[in-house]
Amino acid sequence: MAQPVKAKKSNESIFTGGFSTYSVDDLSAAKQFYDETLGLDIKEKEEGLSIDIPDGPGLFLYPKDDHSPATFTVLNLLVADAEKAVDELSDRGIEFLQYDDPSIETDEKGIHWGAKAGEGPNIAWFNDPAGNIISIIEE
Repeated sequence: MAQPVKAKKSNESIFTGGFSTYSVDDLSAAKQFYDETLGLDIKEKEEGLSIDIPDGPGLFLYPKDDHSPATFTVLNLLVADAEKAVDELSDRGIEFLQYDDPSIETDEKGIHWGAKAGEGPNIAWFNDPAGNIISIIEE
């Protein structure tokens, strides 16, 4: 009996780049937060905000009238030192989320010390003005 011929998998990607996207309920508040508070480069587009992430893929935020924040982390920002980043961002007015779950318990600053416990990275979470969850992760 004849067997179907399997196509060879090509190692060449057909993709030329990529970016992530999610919604916000107030584009003006998002622009101020991502630009002034986080210090990221923002470009205003007709459809929303294009955000450059250092050494990473781009991000695009778009307005949505019936926006509902995600219940999961939508953006991970890499940092060299989690505690230093949390301190600096706290000074800029960001309040870090507190978790009391044994699997992701955070300290008084909002840092989960995963690397110290051999349980993943050191990480801390906060919300953008639209309620989307963002993290900083220590490289």
